[in-house]
Amino acid sequence: MKMYTIVDSYGYKDYSYLNDLLDLAIKKLDVNGAFSITFIDDEKMHEMNLKYRGIDRTTDVLSFALNDDETIVEEVNLLGDIFISIPKMISQAKEYGHSEKRELSFLTIHGLLHLLGYDHQDKESEEEMFGLQKEVLKDANIEK
Repeated sequence: MKMYTIVDSYGYKDYSYLNDLLDLAIKKLDVNGAFSITFIDDEKMHEMNLKYRGIDRTTDVLSFALNDDETIVEEVNLLGDIFISIPKMISQAKEYGHSEKRELSFLTIHGLLHLLGYDHQDKESEEEMFGLQKEVLKDANIEK
């Protein structure tokens, strides 16, 4: 049973590799729950970032966890939703010298880790989260 849904509201279409990446990440990170990933444009991301975080600009990825306290409130554990700005992802790939595949994969795993309770508010938690991201991408053979 697939534990995630990918919704391409942007029309990006070049993301079939995410299925293998997510299957690997779910196993490696011992994910127990369902989540969604939605591709959107910068305008929608800006609107969401302002509404939910009070930050008046776009961003690359937002995650909305449903079970911050790890309480399962449904028969199926609903982890939450991840939103990825495709224009921001494309511009960051160019800026960082990455392929779009690598950048979209990074943002997907980054968002998933947020749903699982990981964060990067201090040096220690950032090292842990970014280390896991790096491991998953390496295991999936996703390089620059």
